[in-house]
Amino acid sequence: MFGSGSSGFPSGLPHGADEDTPVFVISVAAQLSGLHAQTLRSYDRLGLVSPGRTPGGGRRYSLRDIAQLREVQRLSQEEGVNLAGIKRIIELENQVEALQNRIAELTEELASAYAAAEQAAAAVHASYRKDLVPFRQQSALVVWRPSRRR
Repeated sequence: MFGSGSSGFPSGLPHGADEDTPVFVISVAAQLSGLHAQTLRSYDRLGLVSPGRTPGGGRRYSLRDIAQLREVQRLSQEEGVNLAGIKRIIELENQVEALQNRIAELTEELASAYAAAEQAAAAVHASYRKDLVPFRQQSALVVWRPSRRR
């Protein structure tokens, strides 16, 4: 997702909170992102950012949300991308992230299956009897010719 660095963010998060923990009220998030609170509400309605909600319905923004708000602003102001384009970029980045996670899961599953197959093959090879002698099987070709009835 957007903004992997946390420079410019406050370091005084509550104990146990991480970059995904929604802790900032809209006024603080607006100040941290450099946007107006109404802009944050609009971006929420458009689906550009999805802050957490309190039981009373109030928005709570995480550090990741604020980084995303900054990136939306950057794309809009510096790159000239419209909001629909930004929404599509966000969707595609989320899809890429999900696919990368799935690839990692499948890679781990494949490695486990490969290791299990190697162990099974080793167990089969270990079970071979050492006193058996290889036998060369020969084959013969038999041609059958039915007799003709007269």
